[in-house]
Amino acid sequence: MTAAPILLGFVTLQRGAELILAERNTRRLLAQGAVEAARAHYPLIVVLHAAWLLGLWFLAFDAHVRIAWLTAFVLLQLLRIWVIASLGGRWTTRIIVTQGAELVRRGPYRFLAHPNYVVVAGEIAVLPLVFGLPWYALFFSLANAALLMIRVRAENAALRMSSHSSP
Repeated sequence: MTAAPILLGFVTLQRGAELILAERNTRRLLAQGAVEAARAHYPLIVVLHAAWLLGLWFLAFDAHVRIAWLTAFVLLQLLRIWVIASLGGRWTTRIIVTQGAELVRRGPYRFLAHPNYVVVAGEIAVLPLVFGLPWYALFFSLANAALLMIRVRAENAALRMSSHSSP
């Protein structure tokens, strides 16, 4: 077995575990009175990410792994862990807002408003480059950028509404 399926297996298991964590956090937050905002674009995000990963399984299964890009990907994983740990029980894959809740200002949120999206954009570009697929990285990066424009706008609006309606 080459390194490519091991890496793809790791990413697939990681994403599955993250979806379980996100779903658990989402259910708990909603049960505590939080609300989901801007649901309409979420299925597009799911389709994009699933297509990206499935396509990598198909195109990169026997690919040579480029160590420099793999190093960049590992660094992105450390940032991903930092983001998730910083949000704790508030980390989800959806836009879930709790009225009056303070914005998280620790971890990478001290430096960026949306560090998770920076990490995701990096991953979508870098993992295909690990396998020597620059055209794939470009295509999915452009598609992700289009969705992130919608997502960040919606999330910022939801966060503004949440903070304005706090007591």
